[in-house]
Amino acid sequence: MAKKMGIVALLLFGVYVLCMYWYIFHSGGGTIPRAMQGTAADPVMFMSEKELYLSGEYSKIRNFLFFVATPLEWLIYFMILIMGVSRYFEKVATSQTKWKLLQNASYLFLLSLLLYVVLFPLDYYRYNLSKTYGISTQGFSSWMRDGIIDFWVNFGMSLIIVSVLYWLIKKSAKRWWLYAWFLTIPFTIFVMFIQPVVIDPLYNDFYPLKNKELETKILSIATQANIPAEHVYEVNMAEKTNALNAYVTGIGSNSRIVLWDTTLNRLTDNEILFIMAHEMGHYVEKHIYFGIAGYLLLTLLGLWLTAKCLRWFIRRYGQVLKIKKIGDIGSYPLFLLLTSVLLFASSPLSNYISRYQENRADQYAISLTGDRESAVTAFQKLTISGLSEVNPQLLVKWFRYTHPPMLERIYKVAEKVEENKEEPLKEVPLKEEQKKRTSEEMNVAKSSRAILQVF
Repeated sequence: MAKKMGIVALLLFGVYVLCMYWYIFHSGGGTIPRAMQGTAADPVMFMSEKELYLSGEYSKIRNFLFFVATPLEWLIYFMILIMGVSRYFEKVATSQTKWKLLQNASYLFLLSLLLYVVLFPLDYYRYNLSKTYGISTQGFSSWMRDGIIDFWVNFGMSLIIVSVLYWLIKKSAKRWWLYAWFLTIPFTIFVMFIQPVVIDPLYNDFYPLKNKELETKILSIATQANIPAEHVYEVNMAEKTNALNAYVTGIGSNSRIVLWDTTLNRLTDNEILFIMAHEMGHYVEKHIYFGIAGYLLLTLLGLWLTAKCLRWFIRRYGQVLKIKKIGDIGSYPLFLLLTSVLLFASSPLSNYISRYQENRADQYAISLTGDRESAVTAFQKLTISGLSEVNPQLLVKWFRYTHPPMLERIYKVAEKVEENKEEPLKEVPLKEEQKKRTSEEMNVAKSSRAILQVF
């Protein structure tokens, strides 16, 4: 029975991969609507021919990898269960010590190590792809260091969650999901509070803005938005990426707006001020707190559904999955599989809400700065730096895009510029290194696509 189910799972995964390959590479879509052609939102107007080509290829490969990677994890969890690997790890962990916490730690370490090794080729391919297309500047040793930090941070968090979760299951097999959700509230708030000062500094260095002239300008709009000035930081990302970014993180006294140094180095002051105003929009409109509330609501629903599904699967397929009862830690891969499926299924809704908040932040930034031209040029430069796809296919937008596609964002701002009869938009100055994309890069793009065709 287990062998038959494994073969069926592999066949279904293979069919799914072929369908997604056709959808991403051959179904069309992503074209520029006629009404937007020739406008500031049209990538032809601000990207070179080579950049357009590389952007298209890079985006397709990344989208394909995204849609394949998540179901691949589901397949791995399933195989770990039916092949008895999880049951074996549980026996090894319980035979080493009588202390429950140490048993959990031993089991989680073995499972985490296995997942890290199995998924390493895919992670490395993603890293190498980013370097090939000139997005990542991170050396291999630095990338490995970040990966090891990820491993131990995730291991520590998982140990806390799993230990509490399975203790609750043993105490109340019927209502553990509700008690777990109650504990999720303080735990989520605590993690979000400490992340900017404990977790994030493990990966990068954060410090107050060095550019005092720019800081003065930011202070001015921060005062208008009633945001404490000491909450604005920059982070050294140039040694890892050419992409541009800014974000809001943390809560309470640890809440802050963070600007990548690549953003500071490659955007004009007015463009940076618009980006800052956008992030201030998130701060002022309390999007982080709304995000926490939404996350907790979805978590409650997700835990309830997970509890129902766990009981059903173990009752019907427990023998095939090598799970005797829900309270055995060997059932954890099934828990991961179910929660991952539910999270993936809910991503269109959460992404839609996120895109709405990003639109609100854009509107706030325009109202605060009144500088639509800088908004347009900033969006254009962000598109170029990350080789972003301005108008993705529908499924890609639903499942991947937490921000509105750049086509929509630029057109919405540029359209108002034309309506208000402001001065013509300035042409975005292209960096020399962006212009020097050679035919060798074009060949690299083709070879990357060829690799995927084989895959």
